[in-house]
Amino acid sequence: MKISLGPILYYWSREHIYDFYQHALNWPASTIYLGETVCSKRRSLRTSEWIDLARALANKDKQTVLSTLTLIESESELSTLTKLCDNGDLLVEANDLAAVQLLSERHLPFVAGPALNVYNANTLGHLYRSGMVRWVPSIDMSVGTLDAILQDAEMLGFRSTFQVEVFAFGRMPLAHSARCFTARYRNIQKDNCSFMCLEYPEGLPVYTQDNRRILTLNGIQTQSGDVLNLLPEWKAMRDMGISLMRISPQMQHTHEIVERVHTALSEDRIPDIGGLFDGEGCNGYWHGEAGHRQLDSRR
Repeated sequence: MKISLGPILYYWSREHIYDFYQHALNWPASTIYLGETVCSKRRSLRTSEWIDLARALANKDKQTVLSTLTLIESESELSTLTKLCDNGDLLVEANDLAAVQLLSERHLPFVAGPALNVYNANTLGHLYRSGMVRWVPSIDMSVGTLDAILQDAEMLGFRSTFQVEVFAFGRMPLAHSARCFTARYRNIQKDNCSFMCLEYPEGLPVYTQDNRRILTLNGIQTQSGDVLNLLPEWKAMRDMGISLMRISPQMQHTHEIVERVHTALSEDRIPDIGGLFDGEGCNGYWHGEAGHRQLDSRR
């Protein structure tokens, strides 16, 4: 079992992004995803700079993957997507079927990202034939459904051709919209948002009337209020043939989380990351129940 570092889902400053990845070079994560996956208005780094940064990290013995936008809405966004697909040497994570189409036309391998909504082996087989070499299941998929899909892929004869990576830690991306909810909260228009997301480097929390954090607004992306934590499930994942656990970057303590997980894996024990994230943990989807629930990992 290896650790991957997912793309930064929030809007961070240019300086913080470069500082984050400079430090990540020394972390025990074998794979690092880079790029803007949420909103094309977030331009701390230009597309060429994301590609250059990914190449620089790859030269330091990290596998680097360029992640694409999840929602393509304009010609300019399609142009950016094309530049990512035509980077020349780096693997791309496709988070939209437009990316799958472009990569397939170029006969390039790709990672099928968690936004592609794959729920059966026939769809997975289509992606495999299009060039998929790694699959990241949707965050709402239960372990039972995942195991059944992988068994069906085995019966269809292509399970050995791709890796599986599970989004194991971080606030879950639940939905994307053409509207920007952060801008709406500030009572400004999306087109003149003044990049307000910079003021919320881990999203904008939404609370119920009884003060429970139920959601997190992240521009056009809506995330869970609680933090998904499937790290204690790593042995079950390993036994299913899952290769990587993805840790989604947060503003603080990402380094400590990666280090603790790496140490726990090497010592064959359950990672303890208590105190290293804000809010409550959850794993309900993994157990086939409401996503916000926290259930016994041995269930």
